[in-house]
Amino acid sequence: MKKQYFLALFGAIAFYCPVAVADIAKEPPGGDYVPIPKTLMLPDFPPKMGTLYVDRKTVPVGPYLAYDHSGKLVATLYMLSMKDMDAHKKYEDLPTSGAPVDHVDLFFNAGHPDMEIPHYHFVLWHIPRAEQLDLERTAGMR
Repeated sequence: MKKQYFLALFGAIAFYCPVAVADIAKEPPGGDYVPIPKTLMLPDFPPKMGTLYVDRKTVPVGPYLAYDHSGKLVATLYMLSMKDMDAHKKYEDLPTSGAPVDHVDLFFNAGHPDMEIPHYHFVLWHIPRAEQLDLERTAGMR
């Protein structure tokens, strides 16, 4: 049952893409987005996530905009708590970056600063899988 819930959520997020800020393709995104160190107690460059920006009003769910070393937008991610998902909480009308989505990853996180409870990271990748893996392998995502 949970697998179908995740797949439905993937589809809803991946295809609903209003532009959240005027120009987010290059870092910094502007608008209400700030670097995560000004909002969360996370490192400047979380492993395999690159430089992250978030609108403080959307913490902890997001969206978080992830940029590579060259300042190019490579992913948009969300953090959804297990508690909310187990309660079948609806996530409707989540804002996205508006960038085309190449593929989506979902992974569990037991907790970290500012989101200590178990949760899932939903990552909308705006680059091909091969480019993502290359960035991760070469520390291009810091």
